[in-house]
Amino acid sequence: MVDKKRILLIGHNFSPEPTGIGKYSGEMMEWLAQNGYDCTVVTTYPHYPYWKVQKPYKNGWYKKEVFTYPESVGSLTVYRCPLYVPENPTGKSRMLQDISFWSSKFWMILKLMLFKPKHDFIITVAPPFHLGYLAWFYRKLKGGKLIYHIQDLQIEAAQELKILSSDKLFEILYNAEKVLLKSSDFVSSISSGMIDKIKRKVNRDVLFFPNWVDTSYFFPIAERNTLKQNWGYNPNQLICLYSGSIGEKQGLENIILAADILKDDKDIHFIICGTGPYKSKLQELASSKNLTNVEFLPLQDKEKFNDFLNMADLHLIIQKANASDLVMPSKLSTILAVGGVSVVTAPKGTSLHKLLEQFEVGFIVEPDDVVKLAEAIAAIKQEDISGKRIAAREYALQYLNIDNVMNKFIEDIS
Repeated sequence: MVDKKRILLIGHNFSPEPTGIGKYSGEMMEWLAQNGYDCTVVTTYPHYPYWKVQKPYKNGWYKKEVFTYPESVGSLTVYRCPLYVPENPTGKSRMLQDISFWSSKFWMILKLMLFKPKHDFIITVAPPFHLGYLAWFYRKLKGGKLIYHIQDLQIEAAQELKILSSDKLFEILYNAEKVLLKSSDFVSSISSGMIDKIKRKVNRDVLFFPNWVDTSYFFPIAERNTLKQNWGYNPNQLICLYSGSIGEKQGLENIILAADILKDDKDIHFIICGTGPYKSKLQELASSKNLTNVEFLPLQDKEKFNDFLNMADLHLIIQKANASDLVMPSKLSTILAVGGVSVVTAPKGTSLHKLLEQFEVGFIVEPDDVVKLAEAIAAIKQEDISGKRIAAREYALQYLNIDNVMNKFIEDIS
């Protein structure tokens, strides 16, 4: 561990958001504070994946929160800035949201520069990528080392999924991003595939900083049948679970279409758990097909989440082919920690495909092929997958433990 340092995080999403970037940014800063660092966060109010500010927060004005840790000399101060939250998050409305947040954050960053001591490290998390310019501005005037951490390749995803259509706009965005990639002291990302794509943009080193999991909080439970009964399911059913944000980029309609193929098999049941802008469309699709083997549930409380994940026999990680290696599903780390076995749609050569193939922690299906997805699920019902459960837990303990990941990160930037 290095000497006590001051760390500033500039991020769009933060704790107590239960999934995605907010979850990992919150856990990262809490770990740093508990390990003796003075941490400051400039962020917004929790709104993801619900797309509305969550109680007891109100999106009215700026808010300061201070957290201390009795067993540590570190601290955590969080400044929350107001932002525009679109009810229907389209590509254009999300751009407006990013602009509104950048504007409200600018004044908080300026206040920190004028009235607070310098931070040794400034971390910015993309998306949105343009927050890196606030971090660059802070470093330019105040000093410190800039760490640009990429959770999703936002611009590529918008282009591949046709969220935006202007070629000129994409040219401007890529050039703006390249400035940040070149000028940051450190650039990091969460998978080998994403790192390769970043290196093709700029000739520089990129740190591997994967998403982690608390392997003491999330762990395997042997009595899966009892858990199924507690949730009201037949122990003999194969429970196929998707849990996470429900957006258009995943291609989650393929779960509905696979369920339609398997609707006559009463021993296979599908659960889609979570919230997001695409959920109502999935519900309408399932209703139009009169499916009784698909169930929609809200996000589960953290206190119940370990039991809930253990209850499932299979975890569905569904992605569109053109989004592969642009994002790395954050839910995978928690699934592995509970010894969960995944069915993943991933093209050959991607980070997900390599991970599952090398460590044998799940099953791979070609993306966007609902027939093969249904066939794979039906075949797995007949298999003994206990070996894959053991391999998944061992992988999480060795590679995804939060202490191992964070200590390596501190070593890399020091």
